[in-house]
Amino acid sequence: MADEIDSSRRRFLRGAGACLALPLMESALPLALASAAAPQPPLRAAFLAVPDGMNMERWRPQGVGPAFQLNETFAPLASLQSKFQVLTGFSHQNANAKGDGGGDHARANAVFLTGARPFKTAGANFCNGISVDQLAAQQIGHNSRIPSLQLGSAAGRATGNCDTGYSCAYQFNLSWASPTMPLAPEPNPRAVFEQLFGSGPPAERQRNLLMRQQQRLSILDFVAEESRSMAGHLDGKDRHKLEEYLTSVRSIERQVEAIEKFPIPQTTMSRLEGIPADHQTHIRLMFDLLALAFQTDSTRLATFPLAHEGSNRSFPELGISEGHHHLSHHKGSAENLEKIAKIDHFYMQQFAYFLERLNAMQEADGSSVLDNSMILYGCAISDGNSHAHNDLPIVLAGGGRGTLTPGRHVEVGKDVPMTNLFLSMLDRLGVEAERIGDSTGRLKDL
Repeated sequence: MADEIDSSRRRFLRGAGACLALPLMESALPLALASAAAPQPPLRAAFLAVPDGMNMERWRPQGVGPAFQLNETFAPLASLQSKFQVLTGFSHQNANAKGDGGGDHARANAVFLTGARPFKTAGANFCNGISVDQLAAQQIGHNSRIPSLQLGSAAGRATGNCDTGYSCAYQFNLSWASPTMPLAPEPNPRAVFEQLFGSGPPAERQRNLLMRQQQRLSILDFVAEESRSMAGHLDGKDRHKLEEYLTSVRSIERQVEAIEKFPIPQTTMSRLEGIPADHQTHIRLMFDLLALAFQTDSTRLATFPLAHEGSNRSFPELGISEGHHHLSHHKGSAENLEKIAKIDHFYMQQFAYFLERLNAMQEADGSSVLDNSMILYGCAISDGNSHAHNDLPIVLAGGGRGTLTPGRHVEVGKDVPMTNLFLSMLDRLGVEAERIGDSTGRLKDL
């Protein structure tokens, strides 16, 4: 019943080839609905992965409970300390070799959201588990226009030998709809933009995009009359919210257009057309799109690997010429560990950017989108040099619509299956699941 009420409260701006879902605005509701008791905002969940482990000495917090002190890697999140909790003590035992030899990066990525043991093969007979986001999508995905979003900074792969006899499907795909069906991440901002704001099936959206490009029109031009009409019926607060939202959409559209206008120069590293050359620009643009998708309830579930596991990207903008994966095998070198810490700090900056966006988005009841979200950040490797899959670096941000207790460091125990956390998150999403991967029960203290 609550979902039916939520559906009746959703509003769209529609035009030829455009369909913009809007944030909930109480003054735009029919009188009967506006006078009814406001339903709770939707609960969203995103699963963000970073590659190659961490410099754990710079990552691990000091102290436990609400009085904990953030370590150096968390500096970008200092102003948001009350909005997240650091969880230590989780492990992913199925990422360990267990007689299968090398391939820790492939196993780590395959296991991160499934907890399942991936079958070692470089062929098409790969087999994993169902990821937590897709378990949720199977039961609650129908409540939003897009059941789940799979974002990426690199394209997914389903063929080839990528890591010591493991299929590329394991290393490049975070989301699995079934043990044999990985869902490829979408790295192209234009494709995500059209999925969120275009109208019709993919072929029709493509035709509409070409028409807009030929006529040099914005997608907002096709909903301009309806948006002006709606603004006239809104109170001042909601009118401002509408203006902010449309400005955000246009800002993202301009960024996408700029990337398409200036082709990426040819380099030794192949890149997909439409992908920003700058890694930070790319990540933040995808976060902007995801934030709008959550704000408008276009989707409630998302995955986003900020780089694929085993990534050997260099960071010249940080003064780092070596590849990330190469550095992760630091062999105790202080110089290498310092560079790893800089990369960890870079990714934490991008995470902080996303949380700040969600925290600034106000819901109809005065809470923020971040208050009504569960945003998981981390990876299935702690120390990259040893390929350790225990004591994982995990952050859970957001208030979970009042069901989480952020602002603290929680030691969950020793070698607790991370899938226990997933079960607890699924409970909050209203998803029925007795087990996921190697789970042994629910996590009680969240």
